Amino acid sequence: MSVDGRVADLIAQGLCDEAATAVIESLGPEILGYLRAVLRDEDEASDAFSQFAESVWRGLHGFRGEASLRVWCYRIAWRAVLSQKRDPYRRRRDRLDSSMASRVAGRIYATTALELERQSSALDRLKAQLHPDEQTLLTLRVDRQLSWGEVALVLAEDGERLDESTLRKRFERLKDKLTRAARGEGLVE
Repeated sequence: MSVDGRVADLIAQGLCDEAATAVIESLGPEILGYLRAVLRDEDEASDAFSQFAESVWRGLHGFRGEASLRVWCYRIAWRAVLSQKRDPYRRRRDRLDSSMASRVAGRIYATTALELERQSSALDRLKAQLHPDEQTLLTLRVDRQLSWGEVALVLAEDGERLDESTLRKRFERLKDKLTRAARGEGLVE
């Protein structure tokens, strides 16, 4: 049974804690890899992952199924990235320090390999020069192989859907930018 199906069954049975655990266990390693790739700082990725897990834990009961669970999780992770970039030092008073979400997130974090899907160091340097929204577009489309529609759902502002053709154009400009940077570093001719 798919994660979406299993989670829907658990929620229907009123087992929201078990459903949230299933989401974090099944999609957590992938989300953590995304957070590491975009944030490029282990502490920030750890904080963002904790925020992601807590948001899943608190918000799963409101999941409407308008997109896949995977897309919904990436959307939450993207919001965590934005939160880290806006105010990386703020104290999160509402953290659930000893909550089940924190324990599950800690377990997934500890069992996930430290260097998930690492690119070469030269490519990492190039990616580090990108803005977080460019890194997210690149990671979701290339590394995570989300469809254009799924990427649009993740990056959409509340209530607004991004046009897929606009995303494709942004992606083409991003590829050109990376190519120029790679040439500047002597990585390609």
